[in-house]
Amino acid sequence: MKSFFKNLLLYISAFVPMYVLVFVKLIVEIINQNLTFNVLNTSNFVTLLLLILMGVVGLVWNVKFSKDTSVEVEIVSKKNITDQHFLGYFSLFVFFAIPLDLSLVSAYCVYVLVLIMIGIVYINNSLYYINPLLNLLGYNFYDIEYKQKGSEEIKSAKIFYKGDFITKDKIYWVNVKNKHFSFIDTKHDRSV
Repeated sequence: MKSFFKNLLLYISAFVPMYVLVFVKLIVEIINQNLTFNVLNTSNFVTLLLLILMGVVGLVWNVKFSKDTSVEVEIVSKKNITDQHFLGYFSLFVFFAIPLDLSLVSAYCVYVLVLIMIGIVYINNSLYYINPLLNLLGYNFYDIEYKQKGSEEIKSAKIFYKGDFITKDKIYWVNVKNKHFSFIDTKHDRSV
């Protein structure tokens, strides 16, 4: 159950940039007096603030306070594939957030249903690596092959790392949540 909750929060964190866009849109509409504070608009504000908060807390929990074990690895190969996932996802935000009129109950219901359907696909297919919030925070997304210390078996993983990392003559500690969502553990980072 704890794992499902952490995964759900990772999904919510992936949409934080979109929640912020919708929140800003609602604020601008209220400032321009195109919207008023009624029950639905107040619910939208509260819901968006809660989703933003849950997304940030979920990401921090998974990245900084995870109890997952770090393993010592040698990176055999890496490929930065940030661009393959970020732009497609970000265009979904713009397409979905800008024209959406959340002052209508029907649009609000469609919004919630679309998020639920995307969430089911996201979690069932372990798409945790598609997280534009991490990209906006400076993390790059890599497809890597690595060997764990003491083993010659080459494994693959999808990994986030802030900046570009060196593969030659460097040992890393990797916090492997699963093969779709891993981080370099910089607390143990050292050269060979």
